[in-house]
Amino acid sequence: MVAQVDNTNKPEIIYPDSDGNPMADNTGQFRWISTIKANLDCLFAENDQVFVAGDLLWYPLEGDNKKRQAPDIMVVFGRPKGDRGSYQQWKEDNIAPQVVFEILSPGNTQAEMNRKLLFYEHHGVEEYYIYDPNKNDFSGLIKHEERLEVIEKIDNWVSPRLGIRFQLAEPELIIYYPDGDPFSSYTEERKRAERERQRAENEKQRAEKLAAKLRELGINPEDI
Repeated sequence: MVAQVDNTNKPEIIYPDSDGNPMADNTGQFRWISTIKANLDCLFAENDQVFVAGDLLWYPLEGDNKKRQAPDIMVVFGRPKGDRGSYQQWKEDNIAPQVVFEILSPGNTQAEMNRKLLFYEHHGVEEYYIYDPNKNDFSGLIKHEERLEVIEKIDNWVSPRLGIRFQLAEPELIIYYPDGDPFSSYTEERKRAERERQRAENEKQRAEKLAAKLRELGINPEDI
């Protein structure tokens, strides 16, 4: 009797963490990706079940490592924060990103953007926003039944999922938090962090001077 060879073992499928493409093609595109990502992180900082990622490969189907996209920013409600090499949807309770952003560069072609639209539409994205910083052109699509349809009145549009508002303005788009405060730019965040650092340093120096003065008077600051 000839033993049957077990051919059920299939080679492991690798889902690469990188597609070899840069995160951004220029500083303007990178600034906008960083700004939106950072502000969305801030907006949902207290909600452990909102995952925000930038330039992370999303694999919607187990067993297919060719079907993938890396949105410039994606937001997933219902999934915990944490580091990931890629977003493998079948490991994430099969929850697709509900909101994606694409920040255009001169290198983006219409054919490429058409492919992305079909991918996002087919795999369950609910809101899709596209901004071209060079042309200051902003558009959005929202899921209606099974299709992503263009948002006709995009000026002052409020995202149903995010609660943020988009205002068409010059020289560039303005995005507002639900409380009405505008998104801070990366530069503004750095300035704010530096002011906070300087304030903390000044308070520390004042406390040290006060402690030294008390010791001169024979008083132990730790006893106060």
